[in-house]
This record gives sequence, structure tokens and C-alpha cells, in this order.
Amino acid sequence: MALLNRPQGAPVRRVSRETSTPWPGLAAAAAGALVAWLVHRAVPAVPMLTAAVVLGIAAAHLPGPRVFVRGTARPGLSLAGRRLMRIGIVLLGLGLGLDQVVRLGWATVAMVAGVVAATFFGTLWLGRRLGLPGDQPLLIATGYSICGASAIGAVSEVSGSDEEDVAASVALVTLCGTLAIAVLPLLQGPLGLSDPEFGRWVGASVHDVGQVVATAQAAGPGALGEAVLVKLMRVALLAPLVAAVAFSVRARRRGVRTASGRRPAPVPLFVAGFLAAAALRATGVLPDAALEWAHTAQEALLAAALFGLGSAVHLPTLARTGGRAATLGLGAWVVVAGVSYLGVLLTL
Repeated sequence: MALLNRPQGAPVRRVSRETSTPWPGLAAAAAGALVAWLVHRAVPAVPMLTAAVVLGIAAAHLPGPRVFVRGTARPGLSLAGRRLMRIGIVLLGLGLGLDQVVRLGWATVAMVAGVVAATFFGTLWLGRRLGLPGDQPLLIATGYSICGASAIGAVSEVSGSDEEDVAASVALVTLCGTLAIAVLPLLQGPLGLSDPEFGRWVGASVHDVGQVVATAQAAGPGALGEAVLVKLMRVALLAPLVAAVAFSVRARRRGVRTASGRRPAPVPLFVAGFLAAAALRATGVLPDAALEWAHTAQEALLAAALFGLGSAVHLPTLARTGGRAATLGLGAWVVVAGVSYLGVLLTL
């Protein structure tokens, strides 16, 4: 009947669900993760998660896919950046060998905690002094101090950060972590670090787990083993950091309820899942095959999520704060590398 009353010559307005359905975007995120895996297989020095972010940024700016990524696929890509990130972070707990971390000794535990605290608060302070917009100082500080883009995604879930702030922070942290793969091995000789010492330095100072592996493997298996263990210790601090941010946000928004009428949970469910997964791994009941499967699933989910976050990056907007963001990135890099190097020397 509405069509019968339509003025002659007026266009027919069709109600389409394309703009709200997540499936095109989720399919795009899955395809991005697959391509990122192929890039990593072809060039092992390029971590899969780094490739996923770069591919997402490229897809958002190339003339062909740009319209699709910013239009039909946007709901699904945003969903991937949130929900798939949460599941991937839970599975990340299964890779956390708490027994191995404890065997490193309390001196190393104290060193890593000091590095994380100095990097987080130093980067947060500098970012605010530079006037970076929104939650970017908080998110960049988290990414530098814990585990790169995965930590940014975790904190953004409890801070309610704007998608553009998350995407810009992921882009900066990914760029600096990628540069570390090329720069840090060149400094091993001048700094007088043995292979195990170099591995500890890399594990304490490089952001993403994949970037740690790519950087440390240049010095051999001895460096790689130490780097991964120290990195896992930093990952273990993700849960208390996210919980602290959640409590801070809850305190600022005291009395505020969600759309469902409930107050926000003091500790997010995915953080509890991360801790439960780490505890399950520590029991030793899971066979190696299950842990390997979980690692593969975690990489795939995080890659899809980071492709979604990368696709939200808008380079012209990022360029407007480019100078300040670059200053923060360089300053945070100096802090984390310097404090980590000092920590390695003190725990010899």
C-alpha cells in the first residue's frame, strides 16, 4: 500500500539489513587473518598479528576495498575488534606457563614488575602532557608496558574507549614494535649483552609476543627461550592492570548503570576467563595437542580482531596528531628499553 501512495517518479526506498548485519565484516576479518597467516608463512620475520594490523589499515585506504570496509563491513569488523579480541585474550591465558615464570626467580619478577610500572606511568604522564586526545595516552601506555595490541584491546573493553582512539593506539604500538625487530639485534654487541641477557632484554622491552619471538630469534635459541619466559611474565600482569583500570572507571562512574540496568562488573568476564585459563594450564591436565590447538585458535582470533581494529584507522586523522604521537612513541620506547636494560644488569 505504501508503494501505491508513492509520488510518481520518486525512488523506491528499500529497507536493507546490509548495514547492520555483521557477517560481511566477520568474513572480511577472517579473510584478513588468513592473508596475514600467509604473509607470516612467506616471511617468518613478520609476525602474523603485525601483518593483520597493516592489512587492515591498507584495506581501509585502498580505493577498491575502502567503500566496503567503511560501509557494509563496518559492523562486523567492529564486532571482531571487540568480541573476538576477548575470546583471544582468554585463550592467551593457556599459553601462560605460570610454573615456568615462577622458576625465573623473584628478582626477575621484581624487575619485570618495575619495568611495567615505569613504562605504564611514564608513558601515561608523557601522553597527557603532549595533549593526545581521548584515551590514547592510557591505551598506548598499556600497549607498551604489557603486550602490545592485545593489551590495548583488553583495556579498551573496560575503559569504553572510542574505536578511533583504539585504532590509532594499535597502529602506533605496532609500528614501534615492528621497528624493534630490526633495531634491537643491532644493539646486542654495543651493549655487551650475552645471548640469554639479550633475550631477557627483548622479553622485557618489546611489545607483542610475536614481535618478541621475531626479535629474539636473531640471537639463537638461548635468547629466544629467555625472551619468551620474561614476556609471559609481562603478560601475567595484564589481568591486574585491566582490573585496576576497571575499578578506576567504576569509581569515576559510580552509580552509572549499563543499558541493561546493571552496574558494570568490577572485573570483566574475559579477565576472569584469562586467569581461569592460566590456572588450568598450570594444572598440567591439558595435553600438548590441546594447547597447540588453543594457540592456533588464539592467533587466528587475535589476527581477525586486529584486522578489524586496523581497518578503523583513518590516516588523515592520525596525521593530525602525528608529531605528538611520534614523540610519545619514541619517548615510551626509550623508557621501556632503558629501564629493561637496567633491570637486566641488576639481575645478572
